[in-house]
Amino acid sequence: MRTEKEMFDLILGTARDDERIRAVIMNGSRANKDVKKDCFQDYDIVYLVTDVRPYVKDKHWIDRFGRLMILQMPEDRSEHPYDYDSGRPFTYLMQFMDGTRIDLTLYPANEYKDNGEPAVSLLDKDSILPEFSDCNDQCYWIKPPTQREFEECCNEFWWLCPYVAKELWRNGLPMAKTLLERNIRSEFMKMLDWYIGSKHDYKVGTGKKDKYIRSYLTHEEWISLKKTYPDLKTDNIWNALFCMCTIFREKAQALANVCGYEYPLEEDHHVLNYIEHIRKLPRDAGEIF
Repeated sequence: MRTEKEMFDLILGTARDDERIRAVIMNGSRANKDVKKDCFQDYDIVYLVTDVRPYVKDKHWIDRFGRLMILQMPEDRSEHPYDYDSGRPFTYLMQFMDGTRIDLTLYPANEYKDNGEPAVSLLDKDSILPEFSDCNDQCYWIKPPTQREFEECCNEFWWLCPYVAKELWRNGLPMAKTLLERNIRSEFMKMLDWYIGSKHDYKVGTGKKDKYIRSYLTHEEWISLKKTYPDLKTDNIWNALFCMCTIFREKAQALANVCGYEYPLEEDHHVLNYIEHIRKLPRDAGEIF
């Protein structure tokens, strides 16, 4: 595996030798001083260039960065093909055989604007880059919910619970698990993030996909959260669903008290009673009630 120095020498050497590359920015976890370093961190790099088109029409130029294991180009997908004459920003996601990875974005130099995310200037040939702040992770802080956002989250969570219950009754385990992990989990984690934010004056973030959430939970809360991640066994999915309901109610009510919002307790009780009824419903039942 190449060292950090070797990677930066390669990234910056390429930029210095190419007059069309006017500046180099590093963002992502390596630009955030609060993120603990490890060997899996990507090199998230932006090349500000005079013209993007030459770098996307001939892709062989990226061979200089190393032997590729796999490559992705997210701007050019079947659902949204890239216009190679447009000069719009373009990204190469490059995973190399030695374990290193570079996520390289080509961006028109005359269009760059600081988006507020953690960033470090590595090279600036024309003094066009802004002065990036050392305290630049505020864009990742949890934002407090508006009353409507809170209400919609509660409504969506409880609306979705019967979907899982019905699929479990039908023995549709893959769909039930997918609904739990994708749809309900989204609202569940949103509420949990808001709760955590409220406990820290909304000056913290739980990271991408809540990767740092454990740091903001008590031991008991962490144990409870782990119980919401089941395998593909029917009873375990049921138990996870009810565990999510308990945690959601607890955190949503606590947040509602802080924000002065009203928690929909009646809807909560009606839906909970309904899915408990479905769990006990015989498989050969012809009617729900």
